[in-house]
Amino acid sequence: MNSYPPELLAQLAPVMFVAGLDAPASTTAPVSPTSLTSASKSPDAFQVLTSRLREALLAQRKVAIWQPEKNKSFQVSLVDKDVKFPPRKLVPPDDPQYSAAHSPLSPLTPTSPLHPDGLIAPIWIRKHTSLVPSVFVLFMRIYEHPPSASRTPLDLPDNDRERERESEERRKDSELAAEVAQRKKITNERGIKLTVVLMASRKMLDDATLDSRLTFIRRQSGLDSRAALFVLSPVSPSELNEFVRSLQQALYEPALEYYTAHSKRVRRKRNRHSQAVSTHPAQASLGVLNIARPLRPEGWTVRYEYKMACFAEFRSEDEVALKHYQDAYEMLIIMFGSTAILPPRTKRWAEAKVLADCINIKIVKLYLYNNEHALALSHHNTHIRQFGDFSRGWGIGEETFEFWSWVARQHRVLAELLEQGTRSTLVLPVHKPAAPTFNLSQSQQTIRAATGAEYDVKSLGINPNHALQHPGFYYYVAARCTEMRRTRFLAALETEQSQKPVAISPGFTNEKKVEHLAIINELYTKAYELFKKHSPASNQGQGRLTLWIAYRIAQTYYEAGKFDMAVRFFERIAKTYRREKWNSMLQPLLGTWYACAQRLGDVELSIKLVIEMLGHDAVDSDDPSSLEEDLLAVLKSTVPASPNQSLVVDLSEAQPIFNSDVIFWSSEVKVSEQAAFQLRLTAPSSVTIGSIPFSSIAIHFSNHSSPIIVEHEPSDPENNVRVVDLGHISQLENDQSNVKADLRWQPGATTVFKGSMSTDLPSVLKINSFVLTIEENGWKIEIPFEPRSNRSPSGLTGKWLSSVDPPRFIPIQREEHHSTVVKHRTHHLKLAFHHHAPAYLDEDYPIEIEITNTDTRDLQVSISLLLQPLEIEDVVNWIVVDGERSTSLIKGINLGVLAPGVSATKTVHLFNTGAGGDRMVDVSIQTSTATLAVEDDHDESEGEEDEPDSVLDTMEHLKMLVIPTVNPLQVTQTVSYRRNLDPWSGLADLETFNEDFWDGERGGEALVMVTMSCVGPWSVKIQGVELERRDTQHAKIIESSTDLEAISDFPAEYVAGDEFSTYCRVSLASDSNQEDISGPVEGPGRYIVSWCRILHNGQEGPNARSYFPLTSLRHPVEDLVALLDVPPQASLHIPVSMTLRIRNHHPTRSANITVQLEADSLDSFVVSGMRTGRVPVLLPGAEEKLIWRLIPLECGYVKLPRIKVIDRRRAISAAVQSAGEVVPSDVPTGDPVKVIGFRDDVRPAHAGSESGSRMDYEGQDGPGMILVLP
Repeated sequence: MNSYPPELLAQLAPVMFVAGLDAPASTTAPVSPTSLTSASKSPDAFQVLTSRLREALLAQRKVAIWQPEKNKSFQVSLVDKDVKFPPRKLVPPDDPQYSAAHSPLSPLTPTSPLHPDGLIAPIWIRKHTSLVPSVFVLFMRIYEHPPSASRTPLDLPDNDRERERESEERRKDSELAAEVAQRKKITNERGIKLTVVLMASRKMLDDATLDSRLTFIRRQSGLDSRAALFVLSPVSPSELNEFVRSLQQALYEPALEYYTAHSKRVRRKRNRHSQAVSTHPAQASLGVLNIARPLRPEGWTVRYEYKMACFAEFRSEDEVALKHYQDAYEMLIIMFGSTAILPPRTKRWAEAKVLADCINIKIVKLYLYNNEHALALSHHNTHIRQFGDFSRGWGIGEETFEFWSWVARQHRVLAELLEQGTRSTLVLPVHKPAAPTFNLSQSQQTIRAATGAEYDVKSLGINPNHALQHPGFYYYVAARCTEMRRTRFLAALETEQSQKPVAISPGFTNEKKVEHLAIINELYTKAYELFKKHSPASNQGQGRLTLWIAYRIAQTYYEAGKFDMAVRFFERIAKTYRREKWNSMLQPLLGTWYACAQRLGDVELSIKLVIEMLGHDAVDSDDPSSLEEDLLAVLKSTVPASPNQSLVVDLSEAQPIFNSDVIFWSSEVKVSEQAAFQLRLTAPSSVTIGSIPFSSIAIHFSNHSSPIIVEHEPSDPENNVRVVDLGHISQLENDQSNVKADLRWQPGATTVFKGSMSTDLPSVLKINSFVLTIEENGWKIEIPFEPRSNRSPSGLTGKWLSSVDPPRFIPIQREEHHSTVVKHRTHHLKLAFHHHAPAYLDEDYPIEIEITNTDTRDLQVSISLLLQPLEIEDVVNWIVVDGERSTSLIKGINLGVLAPGVSATKTVHLFNTGAGGDRMVDVSIQTSTATLAVEDDHDESEGEEDEPDSVLDTMEHLKMLVIPTVNPLQVTQTVSYRRNLDPWSGLADLETFNEDFWDGERGGEALVMVTMSCVGPWSVKIQGVELERRDTQHAKIIESSTDLEAISDFPAEYVAGDEFSTYCRVSLASDSNQEDISGPVEGPGRYIVSWCRILHNGQEGPNARSYFPLTSLRHPVEDLVALLDVPPQASLHIPVSMTLRIRNHHPTRSANITVQLEADSLDSFVVSGMRTGRVPVLLPGAEEKLIWRLIPLECGYVKLPRIKVIDRRRAISAAVQSAGEVVPSDVPTGDPVKVIGFRDDVRPAHAGSESGSRMDYEGQDGPGMILVLP
């Protein structure tokens, strides 16, 4: 931006003049001689205040180009009290010609620098920013009468002295008011707001006369009543800053009014000018009379619009300023469009061109203030395009250096503007494509799919010229334009030196003084730094454009003759270009780098670069041998600095000279077996290398300590494909005979190095690298190459040379054709399993593993067994081998050395429990050669480390053995329950509190019937069945059939389908609260069955024991129950007893029972006992016993008398609730209680019944029967 006047580019802000702060001595109030002594003892507080005020005011708004903030601040200038303003017109105001006079800067004033047709001069902006303020702030010291040193607070008032003090204060105030009035008169003439700040001590602020004195000063001086007079005392810096801020806010509105008045005055002039009829003489006549042409109406419009834009900018009205700047710019475009208005290459034309550029910058800046990036860039591009069209008409088009100088300046100014903005508040847009939306309806998707050619415009990207980018991009464009400027200048300079009659540009002489390369380097350097700054954080390295700019910097250094600096850049850039394979960009870089090395005299670097350049296609297709000739010339014309050392040229990341590939015929071979290979080298076809003196090629193999050397031996070229036989290469034979071959390649020629390799150890055979050696004039240059490299970006395709004449290649489809794997020879074994499936649970199941050595070598054999876990919970299986037991893995079962044809067996015992299913055993057989195993044992004894498994001759054979497993016996258990007739213990019985008390009367009994069936395919011999008692807190076995059966029943053999049964009787205990038996009760024992399998040969297998626990017991829970106990038979006319027990099982609820003996059922008996009555209230857990005596009157099966038991608890509760009211007829009389005969009290367990559920009340279906005998 230094190319333009700073006044035309700076951000305009209201101007404030501050006077009275020049020097402390000028602001000090007059004091009496008596106060001098006390004042000299401490620093004057007003001097400190003045110094702080200067700092605070000057720290406000600074002059800058980028200032988008809209705060109420001023551009402050410290001036003298007697500062004078420039005159508005050349004549004084009292002159009669004052109204017709013009401003000293007007084009109508003959002495003006703009006379007669100038537009705007920077001095006009300077006048409003440095010479004329919008507000004037005057700091003054108010007079303070010195205190009397002899007076004390106890003295009486002195009236004479007070009158003297008031008179002196009035005189000083009058002098101060006169000085202010004089300054007020000057500021009023220019419409400038005057504000006075009186500095007073803190003591003065408390003076009662201060207000009257201030009123007097304001009236006498004619100050305004608003924001015109302030009083300031020495305060702290923070309070002082607050005062400065409030002062600016108070004066901001008057400043805006000042610039608004200017705008109105300029607008009136513009309106009068546009309506007035032009009285200027014709342009032609003026030209004939040689009279200076006055400013045309278009020029006056530009002046007025520009002034109104500036005044709007002073008011911080950016939108208004933008509109006026645009109008002025458009009028300038109209003026430039006519050479009659602005003749090219004149002074006014140059001034207008500068003004147009500055207005363009202002417009772009105001757009950026409003974050309208697209409009800012569009106006910038339009400005360059329009003035580019004008330049062609002016004769300074693209073929001149002036045009490119101007274009570069525009881009540089935009870059500097963006750079200043990004340091402040400007946020550049991010031009990432928007994510696609997938919320289209089905119809829209169908329409879009049908059209086929219509796409979303945003998905296609944007034009980079229409997207505002970071400032580095525009620095880069400016540098490219400066390069074009230099090219055009050099062409003009060459034309001048050729002494041809051509027109020389007026600025050609000044252009010779310009250091173009320094400017280019500066612009590229700024662009490079900004590109690195704005690169994304995810980018680990440098982008392509950043490296390209660095390359342009290096190129500029080269053209400037700074070859050492260029080489430093080339070294850093080439690393990335090689690594990223940017060969098209690397090739010209190498050429310039090579030229720098030649200028610096670096011979070794020149050789390395020429060899690297051989890997690229020739730049000039007409001279493909240029690089070869350059290399030979360097080698023959120089000698190495160290003749005994070889120069190594590393091309690991560079483009290779040859197309090379390695092919192994077989993907894998056995140890000591030969693996055939071919190494193919193909010379480039676009670059000749036939004259390069290759003396040898060294081929390095993976399993060979020393390389194979192929020396050069010239021969007559027969065809483009040659074969060099390297013979057999063995790991044990390090001394190989030298091989000779012709190491000269014609363009496109191919040399195939073939041979075979073998090794005695497992490994991967491959060619690591090959090294070509060049020897000439004492130079020995070694060039290592990768065995698989290609000059073209396409992938390598393996081809095996099968015929030389004619050349014929066989494509190799294998991906890893560049190596072969060497493995040990397979160990041959025969594995067999001998067992009798399926296996039974709980038995010792033997499995015999037989291993036979079918190999020709002695093998060391060991076995590892892995029992796979099951997904079934609580199932434990294990295997046992040679006394070692494991539930998962038994490793390293050594079988010793097996000679060829010898077999070995090992028995594995499998134990299965839980549920049936398949058991899987992974059998791993590890084998190794017997000699190697002996060597390993010897090495271990010496403390040496073991060799890796890939080197040892070991092998593993895997086999999975699946063993089906079934249950030998299937057990079915049937449970039934019955009550106990023994009397219940009383609620207060002390025996119930004993720990060993068993309350079996309430719990009852459970009868468990167990049926065992033989379900396996193999017969079993049951040797015995035993019930193991495991009494619990709530259940115990009181009787079992296994205790009664004769011993002679077992052992017995059972085949599939055979069954046998057993039963047991379990007593159930119940607590009084019945909480402990609310859930299932664990079975109080288990059956132990001892058995063995009957083998297929009739022998008995190993003994086994199976365990079958008793099922869990669920006793049904009841509330009320009536048990009827009657003998099964009686004799005629002989009395028998009939007992009824009523029991309340409910834990919390009492029962109100009534018993009734129905009369119509008493015909067959004579009954003695209660016919109808109420039983005492049954408490929870209590029982009641009723007895009748019956005398049978008939023989045979006779029905017993019917007994009706009713629980009236709910009926009594309903009657109590309805006391005093009529009892409804539907109120129940009670709930019947089921009467159960003890002989029929057997209840089976229901699978669907839930524990803890209570039985509902049920009535008696009918009376029981009794057999009456005569």
